[in-house]
Amino acid sequence: MRHTSNDMTLPPDLTVKKGSGAVRSKFPIYSNSLPPCNHACPTGSNIQEWLGLAQEEEYEAAFQALIKNNPMPAIHGRVCYHPCESACNRNDVDQSVSIHAVERYLGDQAIEHKWPVRFEAKHSGKRVLIIGAGPSGLATAYHLKRKGHDVEIRDSAPMAGGMMHFGIPAYRLPRKVLDQEIQRIEDMGIKIVLNTKVESILAEKVSGQFDAVFLAIGAHIGRGVDIPNADPEKVTDAVSYLRDVELGKAPKLGKVVVVYGGGNTAMDAARTAKRFGAQVKVVYRRDRANMPAHDFECVEAMEEGIEFHWQRTIHQIDGQQFTLEKMAIDAEGKPQPTGEFETLQADSLILALGQNIDTKLTKAIPDVEHKWDGSVVVNDNMMTGYKGLFAGGDMVPCDRTVTIAVGHGKKAAANIDAFLKGRIFTKVEKTPLIKLDKLHLWYKTDAEQSEQPATDPVERRTNFDEVLGGLTEQEALYEAQRCYSCGNCFECNGCLAACPHGAITYLGKGKGYKVDYDKCTGCNACYSQCPCHAIEMVAAEQA
Repeated sequence: MRHTSNDMTLPPDLTVKKGSGAVRSKFPIYSNSLPPCNHACPTGSNIQEWLGLAQEEEYEAAFQALIKNNPMPAIHGRVCYHPCESACNRNDVDQSVSIHAVERYLGDQAIEHKWPVRFEAKHSGKRVLIIGAGPSGLATAYHLKRKGHDVEIRDSAPMAGGMMHFGIPAYRLPRKVLDQEIQRIEDMGIKIVLNTKVESILAEKVSGQFDAVFLAIGAHIGRGVDIPNADPEKVTDAVSYLRDVELGKAPKLGKVVVVYGGGNTAMDAARTAKRFGAQVKVVYRRDRANMPAHDFECVEAMEEGIEFHWQRTIHQIDGQQFTLEKMAIDAEGKPQPTGEFETLQADSLILALGQNIDTKLTKAIPDVEHKWDGSVVVNDNMMTGYKGLFAGGDMVPCDRTVTIAVGHGKKAAANIDAFLKGRIFTKVEKTPLIKLDKLHLWYKTDAEQSEQPATDPVERRTNFDEVLGGLTEQEALYEAQRCYSCGNCFECNGCLAACPHGAITYLGKGKGYKVDYDKCTGCNACYSQCPCHAIEMVAAEQA
């Protein structure tokens, strides 16, 4: 009796070029790709590099790697809203790496141990004037100095830091930390001239023999709104209020204060007023889900006893009586008036409705364009319409955060450097982005994110002591070790062990691996086990 095979497997076709196999149509190559954290960082920080050094407990080396892109890690570790963590691939496994907390640890260590900025640069003989000593101006000066240029910063304020000093309260950013990070930048040989208001950019450029100018004057004018019957003496804007507090001239607002707005500046103003003993009520026209402030700011404000009146606008004020109109959110998420009203009692009002730019300096310069709010239009190279005049930070159209401003400073410095050399700066093309589905995680660890200690809400509402504490060395090391090293080899030797033909050789720490293509069969074993996707399978002619 003849047996008929039921095996439906087709015989192999060794001419097919898909994948790898006996025909060796593909070979492995080691390559570095772009981690999502790096991709999301406005400063372009090579996060994986300095986390890797921190994993090795080489903390000063990690700090030096970090400040190649971001000169103020102790500040950013406190005030950055860390979009890198929102992008972290670990979010889809447990929780993101607490990148900002490790950054803060390294920054604090640098302050404690007085680590300088270690760099070498050939002096160019070029001079750049920077107007504004806020985060963007400081970052631009820092990166230009690293490129060998002489830099002078001028600012009308009595202290450097811009909105970091005059807009971010001390409970979020201790002034000692801020001042020491600025001092480290100044110690590089950067001249900062305070209490000096520039009246004419072009005149200063000529008289100071500057080869280029970078404008970073920020957005320091609080927006107003017309509220019927409001007493001007009982109304201030959040920007002015926070500045007065910083200068030791906090106004007396009474027992009950209304803060009108829902952004981060509104939260800062509300929490500051609370620390001066006021009962604070925040009035905002949308709901909590649609407020521009980060939710953790709202949570911390609530913990401190601040009241929120959602979906309300101020219709009018009669003495101490505030009439609020209820709003309804339509299908597009926009607030619409309902014609329903309610009242509350308050002594004063802080407006936190956004900020505008003082255009006196720029309106006098030919070919400089402005948006409706006074922000200055720049091209892709951060240059205005006037040749040699660059601008960045809060005074150009952008989201207004410290990290974005510092990112502008780095970008502006690269473009100013090219301008001074008679070139046009071209960005390096980015490598492919590596998301979680590209990783081959053959290990799984239960490693939850470290929690930073916080001051008790009842205690902190009466002082300006820092609310959020830092990590210990052990915790910072643990957080650094939670990094998956997405897209970049961390020399785990998995490929070495997986290769069935001994085609891979380890070259030593920091040197990676070498493939012997005479032995390699293109079997795919190294690629399929690489946890961080640092190996690509490419066509034979590319290997």
